[in-house]
Amino acid sequence: MSDTDLGQRFATGGEDELEEVINLYGEKLLRYATAILCDYHEAENVVQDVFLSAYQNRKAFDGKNLSAWLYKITYNRSLNQLKKRRILCFSEIRAQAVSPIDDTGLSDETLRALRRLKPKERALLYGRIMEELSYEELSQLLGCSPAALRKRYERAKNKLAAYLTAGQYGKETKHDYI
Repeated sequence: MSDTDLGQRFATGGEDELEEVINLYGEKLLRYATAILCDYHEAENVVQDVFLSAYQNRKAFDGKNLSAWLYKITYNRSLNQLKKRRILCFSEIRAQAVSPIDDTGLSDETLRALRRLKPKERALLYGRIMEELSYEELSQLLGCSPAALRKRYERAKNKLAAYLTAGQYGKETKHDYI
């Protein structure tokens, strides 16, 4: 079954279609939100909110690209969650902002380096590397041209490599992004 078929059924369907969408996209969206937020438990809440919102607003969905629609909602909700976090935790930096290593599959060093990137950079890297999305697909999700995303991807990749290299030699910078 294609994404379009499921999208059209979801737009007019009920709880059975919602369950099918959750089963198909739940883990993918959770990994995506976790990559942006660097916090597994916050990501769980965001993804639950995404599915609730998508279900409540399914009549407004055109039924064409369900995957892109869900990823875009997840992206926006994750950024909103980061804004809330900044308000609630004004200058506090969380020491343990992610789930155990078993849940993410990433080393402590990699997670520390990822936390130093901006959320938009994490989202772009995750989309390209983990989800293997094309620049065209990412442009739909992130609202940028594919050419701009190529350049941003290269910069984010180089930043991550620099953070990982600096971490190996004990160098730290003053700016951490959460």
